Amino acid sequence: MSLTCGLHQKVFDMQTLIIGGGLSGLALAEQLEAQGHDYMLVEARARFGGRIKTERLDAGYFDMGPAWFWPGQPRIAALINKLKLEKFDQFSRGILSFEDEQQNVQRGRGFASMEGSWRLKGGLAHLTQTLADRLPDARKRLNTPVTGLTRGSGGKITARLADSTTLTAETVVLALPPRVAAEIAFEPALPAGTIRAMQGIATWMAGQAKAIAVYDTPFWRDAGLSGDAMSRFGPMAEVHDASPAKGGPYALFGFIGVPPQGRADEQALRQQVLAQFTRLFGAEAANPRKLFIKDWAFDTRTSTQADKQPLYAHPTYGLPGAMVDLWAGQLRFAGTEVAPQFGGYIEGALEAAENVARSIGTTTKDAAYAN
Repeated sequence: MSLTCGLHQKVFDMQTLIIGGGLSGLALAEQLEAQGHDYMLVEARARFGGRIKTERLDAGYFDMGPAWFWPGQPRIAALINKLKLEKFDQFSRGILSFEDEQQNVQRGRGFASMEGSWRLKGGLAHLTQTLADRLPDARKRLNTPVTGLTRGSGGKITARLADSTTLTAETVVLALPPRVAAEIAFEPALPAGTIRAMQGIATWMAGQAKAIAVYDTPFWRDAGLSGDAMSRFGPMAEVHDASPAKGGPYALFGFIGVPPQGRADEQALRQQVLAQFTRLFGAEAANPRKLFIKDWAFDTRTSTQADKQPLYAHPTYGLPGAMVDLWAGQLRFAGTEVAPQFGGYIEGALEAAENVARSIGTTTKDAAYAN
């Protein structure tokens, strides 16, 4: 990486610039680092991880974004093994609760829907932070939003940053949701069909909100309840046990099913969430030690206005033809939304990173995630 210092500007020049420090960007950076590739990873937020965000209370860890992965997802399994992290089974023993439209709570209707899924000890942020910590400081930057990308006559791409720093690269990888990437100013402008394709890809999880109530004891388990619940009344449509692998504090979490426009008043939402936890699990649920709420629909690094429309089914993801071979192949996409097989999952973030790494002549997955 070369560095030129001017009076008012710093110019960094490299082979590959990765924009977006979520799981896909971090995984790609790790593969490039292993190959001795000249790269830089920039992230607009003050933390790495993107949609992976883990809150902590005492020894407890609580995922506010994705929380699960499953058998049959080889990349995440291999990466966890390589980094010597520890997975554990989602708690599912006990009776399911069901709340109907009249707030009547019934027990035993159905089964724990997440039985067989895995979670990560320490939360999924333990994975992304471990990856970030493995990268040299000179190769990563936080608080670095990219506002524009320009492809010059010489073929190099210049990234414009808010602090007047200019990053110049032979290849740029957009490791962020395509709708968010479409808000970058491109010069020359990308084809209209490309922008339409980017804006048409729903950002996974962007319209969702998640509530986690933390308690000293798992009183629902003591009552023979799994912590799983389905509801047709109240803000949360689906609830699960969110406790750590061992010990406390313990937690319940719910996916909030109210559309974003109906949950903008967070104080009112908190009251409704606590009332629903209490209906589902009894009086002990009314006073958690902490109630965490993360509404991704109002996170501008994740969600656009288009993402405030709720998704009712898992989208068909992959890389559209209109987003291939841009700027003579120098502009590429990573992120779970462009993964052809596991789009929308954390496995998809790794799949997309692997595909980009292979396309720019670096390691395959077998070499990248070898023990």
